[in-house]
Amino acid sequence: MSEFFRNLIEDIKDEDTSIIADGEGSSEYSGTIDTGSYMLNAALSGSIYGGVPNNKVTAFAGESATGKTFFVLGVIQKYLKNNPDAGVVYYDTEAAVTKDMMEQRGIDTTRVILAEPETIQGFRTHALRMIDAYTKNPEDRRPPMMFVLDSLGLLSTTKEMEDTADGKETRDMTKAQVIKATFRVLTLKLAKAQIPMLVTNHVYDVVGSYIPMKEIGGGSGLKYAASTIVMLGKKKDREGTELVGNIIKAKMVEVKLSFEHGLDRYYGLLDLAERYGLVKKVSTRIEMPDGTKVFAKAVYKDPEKYFTNEFLNKLDEAAKNAYMYGINEDEESIPDSDAAREDESSDTADT
Repeated sequence: MSEFFRNLIEDIKDEDTSIIADGEGSSEYSGTIDTGSYMLNAALSGSIYGGVPNNKVTAFAGESATGKTFFVLGVIQKYLKNNPDAGVVYYDTEAAVTKDMMEQRGIDTTRVILAEPETIQGFRTHALRMIDAYTKNPEDRRPPMMFVLDSLGLLSTTKEMEDTADGKETRDMTKAQVIKATFRVLTLKLAKAQIPMLVTNHVYDVVGSYIPMKEIGGGSGLKYAASTIVMLGKKKDREGTELVGNIIKAKMVEVKLSFEHGLDRYYGLLDLAERYGLVKKVSTRIEMPDGTKVFAKAVYKDPEKYFTNEFLNKLDEAAKNAYMYGINEDEESIPDSDAAREDESSDTADT
């Protein structure tokens, strides 16, 4: 019977139609991009070695100063580092980034294309032209490429620009529809071209709700287009009385964003380890797998000493139980793993 359907596909001669078992669909999972944080990787992909999907749209949404741009810069840095011939198209709608800011985060700015669209329609046209130009090249000659839109909420519409120029103060009621139409066109084309896209956006308080709720700006377009939306909240991180950064709550995990060093790679792993019995809390200290009792702050201050490859691999198994769909953590155990991840041992917390 499968041969019948295969012949049927050949008869209609449509390059966009295939048998799922052949794994040729544009939505087929093809890998992840490291975010720079083990815990954020785990929440997004079920593995501390994973990250954002490398062929889909991922959105980071939150209030101001939750580090949306820093999250994106951390992903870009890892992406370019792990793909020496890759490039990034960065759509900056709020003049948020500079060459110095990127270079301080370890980003190779010679491989970043900057575009500054004023309207959603302008962004859509530019992005479609970039995709078409990219896909004109043979697949084996295309270097990896990523799109970043920072941020969606700051883009106007053509109508809003025209109304402003004419001195009109009426609210533009077409913006949500324009955003939805934009992502309806872009999402499949990006997936077919194997181009991941990161989008930042603001959130606002829902008026009249009995329960305090946050909603993403711009209507439902981004919500339906993004494969993952990371909702960000924050609380202050202090050393004594000095404010040194923010603790960012992303979905169900907390990650640490330092004003000086950016996203902390290891923060949050001890909570995961304690939850799955890999470490034990003894009074105010943590008992590590080798029996050493140490304060959590000391662990995070010298993470490579305590988070060995063996320990990280066990945490990876725990992440699968905690964040992968369809796994019953009451039935799954955390197996011992001697497999080393040599490439992870040299990573630092700076992103």
